Amino acid sequence: VTYEGTNQVKDAKINMLVREYEMFSMKENENIFGMFVRFTNIINSLQSLNKCYTNKEAKDLNILPLEELLGSLMTHEMTIKNHEDDEEQDKKKKKVIAFKSSATDSSDEDSN
Repeated sequence: VTYEGTNQVKDAKINMLVREYEMFSMKENENIFGMFVRFTNIINSLQSLNKCYTNKEAKDLNILPLEELLGSLMTHEMTIKNHEDDEEQDKKKKKVIAFKSSATDSSDEDSN
């Protein structure tokens, strides 16, 4: 009771964490690793309160282990970042060519 609180407090914590779990999404400007740490904290907190999720349909599906998923997502994130950096460098390399213009006097045009 001292650590976890009363049953009412424990239920409130579980409800809050379940909501975070169900509404979980990647935040803007968050990298894959930061997102994974946040997700792991939610899961670990739920497990410490004896609330675990299982995938009952997992028997029929090919499930990708979490470590492989994380590695795959981090690789994809690095690839995208490198591609964006390359595009940015290409934009810097392109030079804009501008031609000088000269103003002509309207009286010259009338005489021509």
